[in-house]
Amino acid sequence: MTDHDDADRRLHHGLREHLGLWGFSTAARLSLLNLSENTVYLAEEEARRVVLRVHRWGYHTPPEIASELAWIGAVRAARVVETPAPLCALDGGLLHALRLGESERMVVAFDWVPGRSPDPRDDLTRWFAELGAITARLHAHARSWTPPPGFGRKRWTVETTLGPRGHWGDWRRAVGLDASAAALLARAAATIAADLARYGADADRFGLIHGDLRLTNLLVDDSAVDGDRLRVIDFDDCGFGWFMYDVAASVSFFEDDPRVPALLEAWSQGYRCVAPLAPEDVAIMPALVLLRRILLLAWVASHPNAPTAQAMGDGYTVGALALADRFLSAR
Repeated sequence: MTDHDDADRRLHHGLREHLGLWGFSTAARLSLLNLSENTVYLAEEEARRVVLRVHRWGYHTPPEIASELAWIGAVRAARVVETPAPLCALDGGLLHALRLGESERMVVAFDWVPGRSPDPRDDLTRWFAELGAITARLHAHARSWTPPPGFGRKRWTVETTLGPRGHWGDWRRAVGLDASAAALLARAAATIAADLARYGADADRFGLIHGDLRLTNLLVDDSAVDGDRLRVIDFDDCGFGWFMYDVAASVSFFEDDPRVPALLEAWSQGYRCVAPLAPEDVAIMPALVLLRRILLLAWVASHPNAPTAQAMGDGYTVGALALADRFLSAR
């Protein structure tokens, strides 16, 4: 058994011992749903299902997590988007600490909702149009909402995404990156930074965003009696960034797919059904798509045990280089 396997076993065991906080017995079924930035479990007993998100140690602070939950509560109350409700434990709290030896992990519970992520092999145009409209509503809410006292989330700037001490690590440590490849990405990163400096970060362009509206954070509810509808989950990476970064995140892990230009256009059309897009907003999208791809190189390098990172490998770096070369060639 590896150290990582042992840590997974201890986490599973430790969470099971705390299931009573949410009204489950220790005999409840506890199954792993996802291992990415956090570790997500599904607790089931009789007809009840609850999603338990165990936060990665050392990433978000408890006040930051509480701030995320505050925004979720606000968008749900305003009926901006369909997203699962955070659930209070029996003691009335939303956020709880899970002790694992000398470390402590924060746990949040959410209502389980039915649905499946859109299949990337399908025609995604319809979903991107709907996602554009959803994103526009989120942006409108963020611009008008007054956060509660103490609200704090990370800022997604050039420095915190592409800098050597970025929130997700350093892209310079990407898998399979040699000196010439690093030089190419450095030129691309400098060009992105210049583009964003010209674009600016005024309040109409930079504010509170979801930050991770990729396919796996969308749920299609096929069972809805009024037709399929799209739900949004996982606000864990919400923070302050460029509003147009949300469209860049929507094509995560397939940024170089030939369908992407058409999907960005569908997203833009859906967005315009709710709110205007300036020509400058559309023009900055390619720079933000590449920024997201380079940021994900850092994430893959800093999360070697995550299944998604393991599936990417050297090929994801090679694809990023081709995308960066096309971006620079088009200047």
